[in-house]
This record gives sequence, structure tokens and C-alpha cells, in this order.
Amino acid sequence: MAKRQPQLNAQGPKADRQAMWETLRALHTDGEPITVDGVWAGMTVTTPKSRVRDYLTGLEKAGYLLRDPGPFKTAQTITLTLTRDVGVEAPRVRKDGTTPTGGLGREQIWRTLKIIGDCTARELADAASTPQVDIAEATANEYLRFLAAADYVSIIRPGSPGVLTRYRLVSTRWTGPRAPMIQRTKQLYDPNTGEVVYTRVTKTEGGEP
Repeated sequence: MAKRQPQLNAQGPKADRQAMWETLRALHTDGEPITVDGVWAGMTVTTPKSRVRDYLTGLEKAGYLLRDPGPFKTAQTITLTLTRDVGVEAPRVRKDGTTPTGGLGREQIWRTLKIIGDCTARELADAASTPQVDIAEATANEYLRFLAAADYVSIIRPGSPGVLTRYRLVSTRWTGPRAPMIQRTKQLYDPNTGEVVYTRVTKTEGGEP
């Protein structure tokens, strides 16, 4: 019997997309067929079966999964094969196979911070921008301010009139590949650890950070 290879999983609490991806990768590693029912039953988080069906449909249309030869009696019995395994992080796809752009800028900023060294918000925005997703300096500046308040980045040169603040990622605060998110409640949530790491105090409670 062949020895099963270790299956790497993303760290931290799993969103349903991540849980679906890890489950179907595990099925593939075990030589099991990938089906809607199989992925849904194998997940460790609760999610509607329709959500699983939509995600597998999107992965198939985006070229990550290949439908096995039929015929199939129902959509539930369709079997798929993983043909494009991109690793631990779950691909972001819509049901039609396209890639949503929401959140990509934040992910690009977070990845770029790890390799750029010290930078200003302007330098970070320029380095993290791509032809598909252009990042505004104001977006990078707000994200850096939240990261600094949560001690993810350090300020190595305070800003002054005509001089931009310089930041650097604190190496021990790199918690994983999933970018911390600024939530609508003005909290910074780290999906790698599942923790709210900073909450901005409102002016009525004592002023902005």
C-alpha cells in the first residue's frame, strides 16, 4: 500500500471556500472521486451544499477541475478530477469561473510587504499594483496605519510635512499568507489566527489612532 503524502493545510480558522478546497485536495490525494456530496460530507465546517456545488462549478470552468466522462444520472453524481493543484491557498473563483477582484489589492499589499523591506505608502502601492489591480496610495496608507496600530509593521521614520512615513514589516508578526482584513466595523481581523487584532477607537471614545 502506497504511503500517503502529508497534506498541507492553511493555518487558522477556515472559511468555507478554504475548507472546500482542502477537502477536495484530500480526496484527490487519497485517490477518491471528487463530487459535490463527497466534498460537502468531508468538510469540517458547515456550509450549504449549494455553495459547494457552485464552488466546484467555478473551479471546473476556471480549469482547476476536469469533469470525468459520463453519463451521470444527476448533478450530484458528477465526478471530477483535480488537474490544476495550486497549493494550500484556495483559488478565488465565481460560479462562472471568473476571478473576483475584491480583496486582491489587500492580498497584493500583504505579500509585497514581506519582500519589499521598508517602504512608504506610495512605494508600497506602486510595488503591489498589477495591470489587473491598481492600488491607490490612500488604500496602502490606510492599510499600513491599521497594521501599525496592531504592531504588524513598525514605523522606522515618522512622517512630517513633505516627508512620508516609512514602515517595515515586523518579521515575527508575519502570521501567514492570508492578508489581515479591515472590517466594516473598523477592526483588523487576521484570518491566519482567527483573531481581531485591533479595534479602532472612535472619536467619541477617545479619538482616532
